[in-house]
Amino acid sequence: MFTRLIFSFFLMTGSLAHAQLTAGPDGSLLLQGKPYRGIGINYFDFFLRTLSNKEDTSYEKGFATLQAKGIPFVRFCATGYWPKDLELYRQDRPEYFRRLDAVVKSAAQHNIGLVPSLFWFFACVPDIVGEPMDQWANPKSKTIAWMQEYVREVVTRYRDNPTVWAWELGNEFSLQAQLPNAKEHRPDVHPALGTATSRSDRDDLSYAMVRTAFVEFGKAVKQHDPKRLIFTGDSFPRLSAWHQEQENSWTNDTTEQFQEMLRLSNPDPISGIGLHAYEDDDQRFAAAMTVSRKMGKPIFIGEFGAQGETPEQAAKCRRLLKGIVDHGIPLATLWVFDYPNQPDFNVTAENARAWQLDLIAEANKQLSAAR
Repeated sequence: MFTRLIFSFFLMTGSLAHAQLTAGPDGSLLLQGKPYRGIGINYFDFFLRTLSNKEDTSYEKGFATLQAKGIPFVRFCATGYWPKDLELYRQDRPEYFRRLDAVVKSAAQHNIGLVPSLFWFFACVPDIVGEPMDQWANPKSKTIAWMQEYVREVVTRYRDNPTVWAWELGNEFSLQAQLPNAKEHRPDVHPALGTATSRSDRDDLSYAMVRTAFVEFGKAVKQHDPKRLIFTGDSFPRLSAWHQEQENSWTNDTTEQFQEMLRLSNPDPISGIGLHAYEDDDQRFAAAMTVSRKMGKPIFIGEFGAQGETPEQAAKCRRLLKGIVDHGIPLATLWVFDYPNQPDFNVTAENARAWQLDLIAEANKQLSAAR
């Protein structure tokens, strides 16, 4: 009944939050069969808040603010970050999904589309099942089995709900891959939060491991929802990604090597290209769009923004957004709305960074007028 009501609402209002996004020709994006481009924002922890406290419905106010600002969609963490965050899922699954249902319903009521990131922190699932990180590369592992089960439950629950725009694996898995100093960057150990009690070289990811995780996730989603777009949630490859994999070095890649790594990092059945853009990543937008057109996969810049509120950082944020618009990138989300834990990035309607909401709202008006 809820889904039928949503579709009826779309027919009456033409709400973007209730429409189907699909891949178009040459890396473009289609909304209801017509070209679409849009800028949203990350609303990272609104589900985590209500997951830890059922009385926390602050997302209602947040969605209302974004609706009033003309922000069409959000990317968010649609699971726990630490294993401890998923205790409710493991102990009382009906209550877990009652809370997830409530946030999806609220988003629909406020005309906000959703891009759920199902496994935000790459270490969470292996820690839950008691395996090292390298088991992301084993299709028969407990890690992959747990991922498949969660995908099945979430995707089948919402696959007929057009408030969900696309599915995403997690956050920046490839940035952890093939680091020459990998030992210094293993996942943190916090047993009280459900992590392993120690780490080893089996927790050092390789690009091959990450690609296997991408493929297995894509297969799991497509089994239950063959139509929606699927993204990795990855960042721009490191400037040395090709050399890290081939030579274990920090030597900067050529444009051709960057494009090769971008292609390899978005394997079928992943149906889009996930990127996060900071600092000078706009200098690689043109090369990324070339890959997008050749692969026929639309780019989703899942994060962009600038740290702090100096004039230089504000100019950087504007420059990145301008690059997104000018290069024809179809989908992007600013980092980050209502997230006090990162004050240098946090954007609200009341703080000194509120102008960024108006900035992306104006960009959406321009993109809409250009269709």
